[in-house]
Amino acid sequence: MTQHQYIRFALSLSYDQYLKVYQGTVKNVSVVADDGRRVAFPAGKVQSFLTRQGINGYFEMELTPEHKFVSIKKLS
Repeated sequence: MTQHQYIRFALSLSYDQYLKVYQGTVKNVSVVADDGRRVAFPAGKVQSFLTRQGINGYFEMELTPEHKFVSIKKLS
């Protein structure tokens, strides 16, 4: 059985940048993971981390062996 993947990345978005999601002009977030891969995912996956300062931190995303989203958590 294939293991789940864990992708770690830093994310820094201002509140105004994330506001574009609500305005409908942005739907995805694109980051470069620690291993050098570019990863794009729906912006709503990080909405719970939004503060007045935006979204800032180091995150870990879990994916199934089929690359389906499982979860995302903030590490720091």
